[in-house]
Amino acid sequence: MHSRVKVGVVLFSTLLVILMLIGGLLGKSTTSDGPYRQLAVYSEVLSRIRSDYVEEPDLKSVTVGALHGLLESLDPFSSYLSPEQYARYQKRKTQGNADLGLVLSKRFGYVAIISATPGGPAARGGLQSGDIIEAIDGDSTREMSLEEVKTVLAGKPGSSVTLSVVRVRRGEPQKMVLKREVVAAPPVTRKMVEAGIGYLNIDGFPQGRAREIAAHAQQLLNAGAERLVLDARGAAEGEISEGIAAANLFIDHGLITYLQGQKYPRQNFPADPALATVRVPVVVLVNRATAGAGEVFASAILENGRGDVVGEKTYGVGSVQKLIPLDDGSALLLSVAKYYTPGGKAIQDTGVTPNVAVTDTEPEEVAALPEEPQLEPPPAQPQAPREDSILKKGIEVLKNAAQKRAAA
Repeated sequence: MHSRVKVGVVLFSTLLVILMLIGGLLGKSTTSDGPYRQLAVYSEVLSRIRSDYVEEPDLKSVTVGALHGLLESLDPFSSYLSPEQYARYQKRKTQGNADLGLVLSKRFGYVAIISATPGGPAARGGLQSGDIIEAIDGDSTREMSLEEVKTVLAGKPGSSVTLSVVRVRRGEPQKMVLKREVVAAPPVTRKMVEAGIGYLNIDGFPQGRAREIAAHAQQLLNAGAERLVLDARGAAEGEISEGIAAANLFIDHGLITYLQGQKYPRQNFPADPALATVRVPVVVLVNRATAGAGEVFASAILENGRGDVVGEKTYGVGSVQKLIPLDDGSALLLSVAKYYTPGGKAIQDTGVTPNVAVTDTEPEEVAALPEEPQLEPPPAQPQAPREDSILKKGIEVLKNAAQKRAAA
């Protein structure tokens, strides 16, 4: 071990002990659950590793691993970036590179897929909500922060990346190679599903999505729609601000959401009556791939009594991260505030539970991927369409509500 590293470890351990002693002198908590007691434990563990481990440890790796674990124990979206990772992060942010069209989180220590953008490389390869990315180009995602994973998956359009994926309903990791693309959320689509019932499919909330929803809703109303199904299943990417603006189209009073943190003053987002342009009955469809802006949208409709939410419990994403550069060139991405439903539930902690629960039909068994990596796996064979149980229930809920109003 280099002498500089040894000296650094000793100084770090000494500093921890000094902090603990100062805390005691100032009357700080030194009980078993106090912060200074925990610093003392960490110092003792580090000392034992140095003196008793089976071989001389790489303390740099130990420290980086401890920092990753510390941040990820808070929530999936807080990250530690080493100086090298922070440099790559900054480069990715300025270049706007292509990727695979995935919304990701951390689960069981590995990277989990929240949603795959329809039409993107990942979706075409059959990846879906709940799949686990076990490794990227041979490197385990267990050793990566979420931001590092996003950086690694980004790259030049047309370049390829190899994933080792544990698929839904399959135990063994499967290898697949996908090409990166510049992926955009699909536009809103509309149709009449039954007489008087219009349908909007909302795949995400990118900038401008609220205006798009308003335009399509108006066209359905002009075509004779008296009720609307708002399908937010899989809506996981995009801006929270667009989810708020979209909810305001249907809500003319009350609170849409609020943002709050330990040192982040509460910020309310009330409905503006002047922006509420759609007043017909609505129902929102959600599933386990609905997250972020989609959850803000759905919870606002539900908890303001504006309409029912039908489907599965959503994923649970909704926080604000602050980038904190550190003196050695590394950085922290730290969650500093969470979005809450109008009733006070932290969306990231609880997700959104529909008031009409419906479990989506189980997906068809995914064919095993070839042992040798292939660029763009062959398209699946056409199959008979499955019954859409969530959509069917949503239409039923709208009809029943109309019948109750007519009988009242």
